[in-house]
Amino acid sequence: MNIKDMFCPKCGRPTQAEGICERCRFEGTHWFSCDPRVCCIHCPSCGALKKGNTWTDTNEERSELAPDLVRSAVHIHPDVKKATTDIRIEDMSTNRSRAFITIKGVLYDDPVRATCETEIAWQKEQCDRCNRISGNYYEGVVQVRAHDRIPSPFEVQMAAGIACEVEESLQIGGERLSFVSDVNEIRDGLDITVGSQHIGLLIARRITAELGGRFSTHPKLIGERNGRQLFRITYSVRLPKYQKRDVIRFRGRYGEVIQVDPRNMRVFDFSEGAIKVVKVTEVEKLVGSARNAEDAMVAFSSSDTIGVIDPVTFVTRECIAGRGHDVRAGQHIQILRDGDQIVVLR
Repeated sequence: MNIKDMFCPKCGRPTQAEGICERCRFEGTHWFSCDPRVCCIHCPSCGALKKGNTWTDTNEERSELAPDLVRSAVHIHPDVKKATTDIRIEDMSTNRSRAFITIKGVLYDDPVRATCETEIAWQKEQCDRCNRISGNYYEGVVQVRAHDRIPSPFEVQMAAGIACEVEESLQIGGERLSFVSDVNEIRDGLDITVGSQHIGLLIARRITAELGGRFSTHPKLIGERNGRQLFRITYSVRLPKYQKRDVIRFRGRYGEVIQVDPRNMRVFDFSEGAIKVVKVTEVEKLVGSARNAEDAMVAFSSSDTIGVIDPVTFVTRECIAGRGHDVRAGQHIQILRDGDQIVVLR
């Protein structure tokens, strides 16, 4: 090795490695920089943050966002080891804050320390979702109706709840423009106004999966954008004539609907304690819903016959309990009324 390689070519001091010495490297390294200003663009309606051209939902408060914004303004040389930043923030106004930063680290085995300041600008801008909602923008309507009847309060509540659940899952997944802008209960059912065709399709599928029935789509051309046709779609959900937990009379016996298909139903037969397939045309009468059953006490039990104390008249009436019932005197059961007949539920 040549002796010249053992001296720093810049200061002439001896060095253990080729090139300039560590002191010269230290003195010639601008080891940090601090931007004088950082901006935070947030939506005043929902609190979403804008980064570049992308909006992101967040639940963080201003005090939680500020430290990360300040750190993004500080740029530290990669050769600095064990770098730390101490931040103190003071609010100057509703739209401005000032941050005082202390930076510490180790550069080429020498400790370094510096201070700097930066300003945080809090800017308000309405996000893409809130802009569409405030402008009454929508891409579809889910219309919930029922066949030959008006949807029950339970079905209306279920459909509205399903819409909220689907919206929440899509929002968590990052689909900000898949929103429900309005849920309107009308005389014939429920209208759910949605911000995207995707959420409308998912809501229609979920409602029919949970409540039965089927749905159809009806697109309507509303214009063009950049040479592309724009459609607004109506998702027509038609709930079945009978719903789950309905108690019906069929073939001279009673049963509870547990599943509804377009033409057939799976019904729990109270008299036999078994599940049967019943055609819609075989239904003789809709007795009521098991959700609205009355509570009654058993006075006596003998084979398939039980004595039920009528909760209205307090008169003991004999009823057929059906197979599978194991009730004793003093127990409470659920009943419905079919005229003067008392129907004991499973």
